[in-house]
Amino acid sequence: MRILEELKFDANGLIPAIIQEVGTNEVLMVAYMNREAVKRTIETGRTWFWSRSRQQYWCKGETSGHTQHVKEIRYDCDADSLLVLVEQVGVACHTGHKSCFYRAIDRETGSSINIAKPEVMEG
Repeated sequence: MRILEELKFDANGLIPAIIQEVGTNEVLMVAYMNREAVKRTIETGRTWFWSRSRQQYWCKGETSGHTQHVKEIRYDCDADSLLVLVEQVGVACHTGHKSCFYRAIDRETGSSINIAKPEVMEG
C-alpha cells in the first residue's frame, strides 16, 4: 500500500489515530497504529490498533462487541496523525462511556469533573 510509505510513524513505529463518530463528529477515543494496524484497518473496514502495554494487535470490539466500522480515514498535513471516521456500534470506552473523553478539568479548582455517565455498566 503506497499510503504506508507516505505516513510518518514515530521512532517506535506508531502513529496516533483519533477516532471520531461520523455524523456527530464526537471524538470517541485516541489509540495508536503501526503499519500493520493501518493496513488491517484499510483492508477490513474495522479499526485495528497496536497496544503499547500488551505489545499486541487488537481489533476494536473483538471481545466486547462494541465495534467501529470505518467510513473514512484522513491524515493531517504533516502525515503524522490519523483521523478515522467510524460508525460506532455500542460504546467506545472500556469504562462503558460512549466516548473516552467523559471527564473535564474544572478551570477554577483544577479538579476533574465527569461530564457524562456510562451507557453500559461493567461487570
